[in-house]
Amino acid sequence: MTQPQVIPLYPGGTPEPDSFATIENGLRVIRNVTQPSLTAYLPDAAIATGTAVIVAPGGAYHFLAHEHEGTQVAAWLNAHGIAAFLLKYRLVQTGDDFAQVIGKNLSSPEVWESTIWPMIELEAADGCQAVRLVRSRAAEWGVNPRRIGLMGFSAGGHLTLNVALRHDAGSRPDFAAPIYPAPPKEAPVPEGAPPLFLLCAADDDMAWPVCTQYYSAWRKAGQSAELHIYAQGGHGFGMNRTGLPSDGWIERFGDWLKAQGF
Repeated sequence: MTQPQVIPLYPGGTPEPDSFATIENGLRVIRNVTQPSLTAYLPDAAIATGTAVIVAPGGAYHFLAHEHEGTQVAAWLNAHGIAAFLLKYRLVQTGDDFAQVIGKNLSSPEVWESTIWPMIELEAADGCQAVRLVRSRAAEWGVNPRRIGLMGFSAGGHLTLNVALRHDAGSRPDFAAPIYPAPPKEAPVPEGAPPLFLLCAADDDMAWPVCTQYYSAWRKAGQSAELHIYAQGGHGFGMNRTGLPSDGWIERFGDWLKAQGF
């Protein structure tokens, strides 16, 4: 894997230093993103396939679980000849009482309406812009502009679904992979929607209804979709090894990419 390159997501933007915090179970996360960016992780040219995946970590709209849902995913993709672009999208801002703020915000209908839903709209815009940016510089990065996908986890899966549902011609991903996604607001499946890869665990009561709903919606719209539901795994497993069958989820994604011709 080559040295990663950090690129401002929007013209005139300036990547900001990462603001780190440690939360439960020792998870080190990035928070307080106001200047969104992409970090490019490119595979060895000898094995490059021309496929690219934009990776959006989760984090309840307040942080980014950038390792087990970000850099570790990028490393797997690069090892398989796939370019990875880690998306740092805009987040709800948090102060010193970081962990407490998240719980209070997520349990407050008023905060959802005043702060979280508006931020989700900005995050969706960041996802669309990420697709446009990678496509516009595809030749520079050795990427096929018709093989650019988007993968997201939890809140990043929400972002991924929003882009798959609400893109324009320039920001349509060629495939989309929401992994244990948070639920988006209702929207019709667009004509020509990208192929969809959905994955979650049955003991994740937030994500499995979302996955089954959008698998059915894609199929009813005549669009390509694949759904994997593991019996166990909970929420947020990412690249963590738990000793469960869900540890192999990314290999199933790789199988799907091959079957799709990516």
